[in-house]
Amino acid sequence: MNRRFLWAAAALAAGPYLGTMAWTGTVRGEEAFYEQQQSAAGKYSVWLDRGAGSYYMDMEEYLTGVTAMQIPADYEPETLKAQAIIARTYIRRQMEAAGTSEIAESALDLDYPEQKQLKEMWGSAAFPAYFEKVEEAVKATEGQLLTYEGELIDPMFFRLSAGMTRQGDFLHPYFQNVDCPEDMEAADFEETMNFSYGEAAAAINSIPEGDAGPRQVSPQDLPEGIQIISRDTAGYVEEIQIGNVVFTGEEIQYALGLSSSCFSVGASEEGLRFAVKGKGHGYGLSQHAANEKARAGWTAEDILGYFYKNISISE
Repeated sequence: MNRRFLWAAAALAAGPYLGTMAWTGTVRGEEAFYEQQQSAAGKYSVWLDRGAGSYYMDMEEYLTGVTAMQIPADYEPETLKAQAIIARTYIRRQMEAAGTSEIAESALDLDYPEQKQLKEMWGSAAFPAYFEKVEEAVKATEGQLLTYEGELIDPMFFRLSAGMTRQGDFLHPYFQNVDCPEDMEAADFEETMNFSYGEAAAAINSIPEGDAGPRQVSPQDLPEGIQIISRDTAGYVEEIQIGNVVFTGEEIQYALGLSSSCFSVGASEEGLRFAVKGKGHGYGLSQHAANEKARAGWTAEDILGYFYKNISISE
């Protein structure tokens, strides 16, 4: 169902709501309205808790907006299908953890975009075709979920790997190193960022203190005092020492606004130069590599089975 039809349905539902309130004169009339609205939303629903404009939305309809925000709409249909299954699995996993078939949008840390946002993102001319394309991907995969040994997985994804996806921990055995040679051919595979010593030290000193207390570095520690202690099997920095302080690769990534934690660092005329590969955390599905596989004829099922090992697609 398109969102414009949902808005129309909500407007029609307001009639019985106003009548009930006038008749009962109690809050029960309002409760009845929301119960009616929830029932109409479907088996699984999302409560868009947005103040006075809050309302229930069927989860499958909600997925169209979510998928549109998570992946470029000009990607291949099979890539969009894979992303829709990922988004559905994430929402259903959160519902399962909460023991409910409905969940508030604020609990998902997701946003369903308004039509205006999508038009700004895609352009008004492209909006109708792109929205329909994403909507079709959601409809074509309706109800499909990713499971591992009968349990819904944590369906992590990112935009572009550093050439290989990362190995998961014991809670994520379905994340394994898989090669993504397609990512290494992307125009934005690698970027360089430069910082003065003072800028770098200030950003790093904004990282919250660790278990041992405050962790502060000095511009004088740079660059000679920098040592990458360890990398994982995909090349992402696990630990880096600056002066006498140890940080994770992700801490440095976020503090400096790097596109990933797969980086090398050295001196430059400006101060420090970070050469960064990939975009995102590197776990799960690489959207760029997935799309290149779709261009080569892979189906959504093929793509998901490549990036999430030993999983099943169930309904």
